[in-house]
Amino acid sequence: MLEIACFDITSAETALKSMADRIEFCHNIEAGGTTPDFYEFLYLKRNYKTPIYVMIRPTGGAFFHSETEFTEMKSSIITFREAGADGFVFGILDAQNEIDEEKNAELLLLAGKTPCTFHRAFDRTKDLEKSIEILIKLGFKSVLTSGGKPTAMEGKENLKNLVAKYSDKIEIIIGGGVRSENIAALKEFTGGRSFHSSAILKYDTLATDDEIKKLKRLST
Repeated sequence: MLEIACFDITSAETALKSMADRIEFCHNIEAGGTTPDFYEFLYLKRNYKTPIYVMIRPTGGAFFHSETEFTEMKSSIITFREAGADGFVFGILDAQNEIDEEKNAELLLLAGKTPCTFHRAFDRTKDLEKSIEILIKLGFKSVLTSGGKPTAMEGKENLKNLVAKYSDKIEIIIGGGVRSENIAALKEFTGGRSFHSSAILKYDTLATDDEIKKLKRLST
């Protein structure tokens, strides 16, 4: 499975026309992704069949959200769910950078049958195995992770362990600096089957069709 992170509508259209299995649609690449524009999502949903997962994150920075931001997240999930989002990507931590079970459970309840991915807030937690067991218990369908390190290549040992122990219970999506130059090595070392990339090459600002096709070919 190849998921392309799209931070703007141009990259989203490129990925939806190319070989992405699904996209993660968000805004604000500098902040690591925030909730996208609703009307841009509607346009994409009406014009393309490839699944679109929507990032639910009101602000960049820490993954500890205020009550006002949490209310905004709940409202966004309802709005995008009713408009046909194929999945959601979110993750709330508490002040100690551990998974906030209560708030995440509330968002999962609002998402209903729409599958949810816990994003790379997971990599901020102290004990990855303890955290992934919590995500499985809560009902997340997938987790996006670089193995607790800044990049997937740096976290490949942890990723290998997570894939071996938990991939039969939750989809482990390997992300964090994944490009065509390293995806084959990551796949071979970790045993992973799901990958996440922006498909933005060095010195570029948008996803490219050529890079998406290379990623797909090398991950299959």
